Amino acid sequence: QVQLVESGGGVVQPGGSLRLSCVASGSIVSVNAMGWYRQAPGKQRELVATITSSGGTNYADSLKGRFTISRDNTKNTVYLQMNSLKPEDTAVYYCNADGYTDGLHFYTDWGQGTQVTVSS
Repeated sequence: QVQLVESGGGVVQPGGSLRLSCVASGSIVSVNAMGWYRQAPGKQRELVATITSSGGTNYADSLKGRFTISRDNTKNTVYLQMNSLKPEDTAVYYCNADGYTDGLHFYTDWGQGTQVTVSS
């Protein structure tokens, strides 16, 4: 079983910054791609950014330049640095990861989400 636990959400003023973290734990042999997605009220969940185990990144076009994804493979942790935050960045941010368990079963799992609110 795999668990993903996010942290770092909160309330921030427009123009501010936040750093989200997500730790993958459990019966993990490997963690391949990790990523962040977000869902605003009344909207579908959307891609924020993904990162491969070798560091290759992919971003939503609208977020390039403000958000940066990174990871620490030794800690099975992925980070999302969010700068110049805007009210429209308000959403629940979800972590996703995939890989293989110690039973060599492929998994893809989601965290419980962390709320980010950008408001003055």
